[in-house]
Amino acid sequence: MKIQLIKLRTDQTVAMKEEMQEAFQHGFQSYYKEDNQWQVLPDKDFYQSLEAEGAEAYEAIGTEGERVGGAIITIDNKTHQGELAFLYVRVGVQSKGIGQAIWKAIETLHPETEVWETCTPYFDRRNIHFYINRCGFHATEFFNEHHPDPNMPEQFDQDDGLFKFEKRMK
Repeated sequence: MKIQLIKLRTDQTVAMKEEMQEAFQHGFQSYYKEDNQWQVLPDKDFYQSLEAEGAEAYEAIGTEGERVGGAIITIDNKTHQGELAFLYVRVGVQSKGIGQAIWKAIETLHPETEVWETCTPYFDRRNIHFYINRCGFHATEFFNEHHPDPNMPEQFDQDDGLFKFEKRMK
């Protein structure tokens, strides 16, 4: 699918947050086959990523002019490293190549970035497949209660884990 990435305007933040939360919650509930009250993407995590140094937020606009997804990244221009904080595809339009189009557009916007990093929960097999098989990332670490992410030591108050992925561009 063809998309256009546009920098997110401040007045669109709440709508994007809600769509992203819905998409992440949908993925979680699809795996666990239950309605869970635990919020997969808390508001504070979303806003923290938006306020990070070097943060850029993009909405992905489809051919009909509708938002089909989006992403939040951080770029360190000194080290030429980037972090994909969040990438989502709106519920109802998954499996149409939108996520891959968003990622390719991000790479095109930032050709100076030499290394990209991202993380995804262990249970989200669709994301693991997406990052490794569609986008070319490699799993580099598994954070869990015995090996917490040093940047997020409070992460493991439930039984879960995160895969850390890296993609070297050059």
